[in-house]
Amino acid sequence: MVAKGELQFLGVVEKAGEEEARITIFPEFCPALKGVENYSHLIILFWFHQRDTPEERKTLQVTPKRHPGAPQVGVFACRSPTRPNPIGLCVVELLKVDNCTLLVKGLDAAEGSPILDIKPYLPRADSVPGARAPEWMSHGPAT
Repeated sequence: MVAKGELQFLGVVEKAGEEEARITIFPEFCPALKGVENYSHLIILFWFHQRDTPEERKTLQVTPKRHPGAPQVGVFACRSPTRPNPIGLCVVELLKVDNCTLLVKGLDAAEGSPILDIKPYLPRADSVPGARAPEWMSHGPAT
């Protein structure tokens, strides 16, 4: 039984890489993958396990390194892995489902990253036409 407010890791990133990555879901959660193959894209929530230190969790402002010319901003105004709760989010293309393993493209997570949740990407709900972001965010990688 999981206590209220507790997280369970559902799986782990076995192979990292934006071109192709492999996520293994723990056997007890495999039934939750039923029907996921019907989606072209998924939202992956993961734990930045390499940034889970007391010092990193206290950092509230950063200069995003992957965006040249970015100013110092609060961690809630960027996608820095350094944050009070080191939770990562990435939209990936689903290439293949093989039992409890997902082969995906575009995952911006390190090998060994624990998986918190998987949600289907819904174009009508998850795409926001006309959304705006600061100019500095247009330089650098997509995430």
